[in-house]
Amino acid sequence: MEGRRVIGWAARDVSAHLSPYSFTLRKTGPEDVELKVLYCGVDHTDLHQMRGELMPINYPLVPGHEVVGEVVEVGSEVNKFKLGDKVGVGCLISSCGKCLSCNSNNEQYCDQRVFTYGAVNKDGTPTHGGFSSAMVVHQKFVVQIPEKLAPEQAAPLLCAGVTAYSPLKQFNNSDKAIKAGILGLGGVGHLAVLIAKAMGHHVTVISSSEKKKVEALEHLQADAFLVSSNAAEMEGAAASLDYILDTVPAFHSLEPYISLLKAGGKLIFVGVSTKPLHFNNDELILGNKSLTGSFIGSMEETQELLDFWAEKGLSTMIEVVKMDYINKAFERLERNDVRYRFVLEVAGSNLE
Repeated sequence: MEGRRVIGWAARDVSAHLSPYSFTLRKTGPEDVELKVLYCGVDHTDLHQMRGELMPINYPLVPGHEVVGEVVEVGSEVNKFKLGDKVGVGCLISSCGKCLSCNSNNEQYCDQRVFTYGAVNKDGTPTHGGFSSAMVVHQKFVVQIPEKLAPEQAAPLLCAGVTAYSPLKQFNNSDKAIKAGILGLGGVGHLAVLIAKAMGHHVTVISSSEKKKVEALEHLQADAFLVSSNAAEMEGAAASLDYILDTVPAFHSLEPYISLLKAGGKLIFVGVSTKPLHFNNDELILGNKSLTGSFIGSMEETQELLDFWAEKGLSTMIEVVKMDYINKAFERLERNDVRYRFVLEVAGSNLE
């Protein structure tokens, strides 16, 4: 099945409108896995990429980096997967394999990492994502979907989920009670609440208004809800949190949140602001507090999260839609009109 033609949905320009597009899969190598795409999550990053807001884009662009599929072909040297396995592909499909980051199982920080779409394979062909009927990926960048986990449930974990899990795992199995803050309750934020709660943390959701209070406390089972625009509430919560996971992908003031950290606390960024963020460093110095960032997660961490999710019996909050609904889904996503993740049912969308 080398070089066979497949169908995806592609953006042709910065308008980000998607329409059917035929392309050729790259040649299957000895360590490659070909998968029939079953489901793919829909992420805000996809919209930014299609519009060329994050990096220069060569169109047509086939997005999708929360990909769940079924193995239909394996290379001669593949030893991790077999035909029929349910597998996942996240944000990366290659790295150099030689640098310090790669050798320490942190390939997401490799300078030569290759993104699942909008990049170039080592053979010079463009990378295309999971808004398509099939993909060919090196086995190193494929993970096993646990049998107990429904494939559509797994999709959001492959980017949004591991983006939360990777920085939070440092606080897992702590010998002390951990008080956590989750700033922003969207695609990443809601998964972060579920993960932190499953790790046994006391979780406070921090939001700019009370609009999501019931959702946070009753549906996600957070322990507390803090309105950042309420000065009295913020003052009452000062120096109370061990960490804050900042999932907000927009400009916001940092000082109110730094004040919520205990001495030695961490403010961890996983949402990318479109403008520079500013802060005074006196509280960091006087409180031994730190600002740090985390980028998605490693392949090892992605598999850890899938196994953790299945073991804990957790559920993602998704809305499954057909491929021909994708442009409408992005319109709704931009209005935050989804709870909390669209997942495309690719296999049932007549892309063969």
